Amino acid sequence: MIRNPIDVSSRVSSRLSALLSSRVNDPECEQPVSLIAVRRFLADLLPDDFNEAERLHHFDVDISILDELDVLVEEFGGSALAIDFVQASASESLSRAIEAVVGDENRENPPTLSTVRDAILAGLGARMVGDGDLEDDEDDTLLTEIDALIEQFGEDTLAEELLRYE
Repeated sequence: MIRNPIDVSSRVSSRLSALLSSRVNDPECEQPVSLIAVRRFLADLLPDDFNEAERLHHFDVDISILDELDVLVEEFGGSALAIDFVQASASESLSRAIEAVVGDENRENPPTLSTVRDAILAGLGARMVGDGDLEDDEDDTLLTEIDALIEQFGEDTLAEELLRYE
């Protein structure tokens, strides 16, 4: 299969991105996961009599996830890889941690995901909670999230590339 040369993930809602990511990362899914495979999975979850109004209310979005997926299938084809449509970004709390490492005046080189992981292990999250930059519960997820990003993109990926700006 050919990977899409453009960043199509920027055209995908965060809810659809999360669904695509869950299917791509499901060890029970046949790999590689295509858009049409995700569409079949989603359609199987919905009851046959699930009408458009109910679907819109259920997902609480302007356009249903199924309709959004149909647009992608129509434009890119059902065999397009779902991973190409997954948004790659850090959560808001991890983005704040990355910004804290980026803003470190003693740093000579732009931080990688590995550098941010090392800072988290050295107590960055606890310091940020103490400074009021993170809530207590946000500190708990930083290491898990950075490890998942390292697994997906590699430890030498520049951390700034995954910042989420909202």
